[in-house]
Amino acid sequence: MPAVEEPQQSLPPIVEREKGEAPIKKEYLVVYPTERATVPADKPRAEGSSEPQPKRREKASGQNKNRKQKNKQVYSDASRLCAQIALGEECKFGEKCTFSHDVDDFLAHRDPEFGDRCVLFDLFGKCRFGLRCRFSSAHTTDNHKQIVDEEKAKLKTVYCTNDLGRDMQIRLRKRQITKILENEVKEGEQPIAEIDEGGEDAETDRSKRHKGTRGHIDYRGKTYLAPLTTVGNLPFRRICKGFGVDITCSEMAIATNLLQGQHTEWALLKRHPCEDLFGIQLAGNRSDVLGRAAEIVSRECETDFIDLNMGCPIDMAYNNGGGSALMGHPKKISRIVRTMHYVTNCDVTVKFRTGINKNDNVAHTLIPQFEEWGAALGTLHGRSRQQRYTKLADWEYIAQCKKTTSRMPLFGGGDVMSWEEYWDHMDNQCADGIMIGRGALIKPWIFKEINERKVWDISATERLDILKDFTKFGMEHWGTDTVGINNVRRYLLEWQSFLHRYIPVSLLEVLPQRMNERPPPFVGRNDLETLMASDKVSDWIKISEMLLGPAPDNYTFLPKHKSNSYEG
Repeated sequence: MPAVEEPQQSLPPIVEREKGEAPIKKEYLVVYPTERATVPADKPRAEGSSEPQPKRREKASGQNKNRKQKNKQVYSDASRLCAQIALGEECKFGEKCTFSHDVDDFLAHRDPEFGDRCVLFDLFGKCRFGLRCRFSSAHTTDNHKQIVDEEKAKLKTVYCTNDLGRDMQIRLRKRQITKILENEVKEGEQPIAEIDEGGEDAETDRSKRHKGTRGHIDYRGKTYLAPLTTVGNLPFRRICKGFGVDITCSEMAIATNLLQGQHTEWALLKRHPCEDLFGIQLAGNRSDVLGRAAEIVSRECETDFIDLNMGCPIDMAYNNGGGSALMGHPKKISRIVRTMHYVTNCDVTVKFRTGINKNDNVAHTLIPQFEEWGAALGTLHGRSRQQRYTKLADWEYIAQCKKTTSRMPLFGGGDVMSWEEYWDHMDNQCADGIMIGRGALIKPWIFKEINERKVWDISATERLDILKDFTKFGMEHWGTDTVGINNVRRYLLEWQSFLHRYIPVSLLEVLPQRMNERPPPFVGRNDLETLMASDKVSDWIKISEMLLGPAPDNYTFLPKHKSNSYEG
């Protein structure tokens, strides 16, 4: 009797996973055809043919150095209404004012409003942008007069501190502050340029001069949000504070720019009241410049510590002798740290890498000296400057470096993206605490997971609510006029260049998601989740339009990091 042939069952296609690819469940993967178009064998390419050769895709790394030109926005004349006229006041410059005084023309050509609730009016009882506000109907009468909520205005709500006044900016630009500091050096004290190791008398004298937060902070066991250039802005730090991070730090500020009174540089130092343990990071390569900047920051700003940047790998800082370039000059580091310690009334901390070259670790030789020079905390990123972010962080070396400390706490950092990884490093005593950077950018609720020791399968709607909070905080910070809204959109898109790398927990075969595992193309559990996973700038702009209304015509955007830049 012939054997009955059983019907063949259709099996799901086997998806081979490439090295470094995140383990996403097969039912969510987008499988593209693997066959590529090739030149037919009977039609070989002729030698010297003018047909275009296929281009080899270059490895994306570093920064998009032309992003300023690409992201530059041109504002219409209608948005240039005089600030005093917009508030219903008389312009003190009169006819000499370079801005428009024609209210009717402005209203006829103004950008459309977003709604009838102004975050500035709700917070302060009045809006400083008046008619220029994209929510002006919330605080403007029919005859264009501005409404003031007297009860809220009397409260004088403080949005942030460390807002340098105009008088101080002018004094810095005229170099008057440097002269004042020199004159305030008491007889018998050493000027900054002549500071040496000092002895008991010098230490006693310093304690009389400074009555700040120095030595009063216990850093051990606290979570630390890394100081992140561009994306580590105040609204983002507020998001992370809402999820329970302990320590926050400003974006990197260039010491020379601070001493020149540049408003944009001093704006990086602003501190929100929710930031209860806050530091300011300075970058430079000269002890006298960093000393002057640290002293002014210590006197003029509310800060719990000042951090010296010795880890920045970008060419701009490195080629100027700052950032990670300092790792090759121990004597210069000594002079800088001791100078900053001498002139400030708060803790001085240092952030550094394993070294400059990948096979030449020097951090373990510097850490014991940091303690001697007065540093209150060291933070070691587990890669060299040469490695940047291309290799996994060396946590074994971080653990070895921790054994070289006696009093100074040592924090580690690199590739931490889950509560499991965080507590694994902490339980193994690899460090006294952990600084988290990219992990917080991809999933800012990581601090909530760490504190609760459990994973959060956050929905797309909850993620959109986080972005709504960011836009609200952003308008409070950058403003509600057209310029402010465009700034909020730009920084939201910068953040989105990291956020899209998040993979929802339910889509993973194996937990947790790893930093070095890039997600292949996949679809989410709904359309919004799929949109948020897109690596195309055009889709990021769509998300911004859900929160901030239509983008300006011909709006373009290029993220800061090439490793995360995709043009749509």
